[in-house]
Amino acid sequence: MADTYLKFRKHSRGFTLIELMVVIVILGILALYVAPKIMGRPDEAKQVKAKMDIASLETALKLYRLDNGFYPSTEQGLAALVQMPQSGQIPKNWKEGGYLEKGQVPKDPWGNEFVYLSPGNHGDFDIICYGGDGVAGGEGTDKDITNWDIE
Repeated sequence: MADTYLKFRKHSRGFTLIELMVVIVILGILALYVAPKIMGRPDEAKQVKAKMDIASLETALKLYRLDNGFYPSTEQGLAALVQMPQSGQIPKNWKEGGYLEKGQVPKDPWGNEFVYLSPGNHGDFDIICYGGDGVAGGEGTDKDITNWDIE
């Protein structure tokens, strides 16, 4: 058995230094072309996540309204989706366990609170994410994301 292993070992060979260098150079060239395209994606992913979070908050608010006949007030805020309001207009049919799966109101992908207004300036309610800079207005990654602009 040891004799068979030695014969196999003599006839098998590893990669040569030149073969390894060619592979490294090819991977380096690919990295030069791919890396810049990937680097811009995290900001785009955060914007998509904010839109998805806003859509899920809209759904929860609509369920709240179906159960109670009204949306939470601006003062009650999005917290009314996870904890029954104790002030303002008290919901009579508030769903036990709340309206959001994880039992907490999500923050936007940049770690800021979503802004909620009810009644809103653009509908029954407005949900706003101020983007990367956390302030109203902006371009690119700092652009505001709102429920009335989401398709």
